Amino acid sequence: MNKDLQYKIDGYIQNMPSLPTSVKKVLEVCNNPQASPWDLNYIISLDPVLTGRVLKLINSAYYSLSQQVTTLVRAIIMLGLNTVKNLALSTAVLASMRKRGGGDGINMEAFWRHSLGVGVMSKLLAKTRGIDTKRLEEYFTAGLLHDIGKIPLNMVIAESYATIIQAAKKKRLSLYRAENQFLGISHCGSGEQIVNEWKLQGAIGDVIVNHHTCAEYSGPHRDLLYNVALANYAIQQWNIGFAGDSLPEIDPATWNVLNVKPGISQRLMNTVAEEIEKAEIFLRL
Repeated sequence: MNKDLQYKIDGYIQNMPSLPTSVKKVLEVCNNPQASPWDLNYIISLDPVLTGRVLKLINSAYYSLSQQVTTLVRAIIMLGLNTVKNLALSTAVLASMRKRGGGDGINMEAFWRHSLGVGVMSKLLAKTRGIDTKRLEEYFTAGLLHDIGKIPLNMVIAESYATIIQAAKKKRLSLYRAENQFLGISHCGSGEQIVNEWKLQGAIGDVIVNHHTCAEYSGPHRDLLYNVALANYAIQQWNIGFAGDSLPEIDPATWNVLNVKPGISQRLMNTVAEEIEKAEIFLRL
């Protein structure tokens, strides 16, 4: 990668709005195994905007609760710390990234629809596979944010990125491979810079950095990583939204790692469409 491109990417990422202090504290609190719902309630309640977003999500069709939840602490008790943490993180990242507009390579409305589709599909796959319900929102968030590394590339080299997307399609390359070939950096690499800038290391960060190199990953979040990779593959196959990739690729070991059959995502197709419609509230917060 040439130094000029690296300079532009670095500058873009360093100038992105920081995650709100309240969200950083939410992540810190939830990393403490001794944390209680009241600890998290105290942190979030200090940020009226974040409080409003979380309560709006909880009372939306996304959760379809039978009764309206009017207090934050009740929401945390009902849904669990991990779920509320991921709701807070998702809304904060989207609020920051969606204000940045888009370049010529990828239409951002289509990009976010793809991202939403991967999040929804990842969560449905995890639920079908019997993953603990307290962790399902983490599978959604990882899917929703997996491609955020494409945003700096789409912004700082807009015309070149559009050309690379077309070249990848013509040469039948995945966009990840085309990025590395033509730029010397992929969206996973720029995604890693965002992960470091926002201190998103851990499960979500590992997915952002490694979702195209699952076979090489040896960290503790292998199930989440492969689950998101399969969701991404399915959403690309069904052409839900568009994030620049015309050639879905998947590690052949995916089915064994997740202990599922290849037809599992096809069976969820109708449900995915319904759930995406419910999850669109994330893009309206």
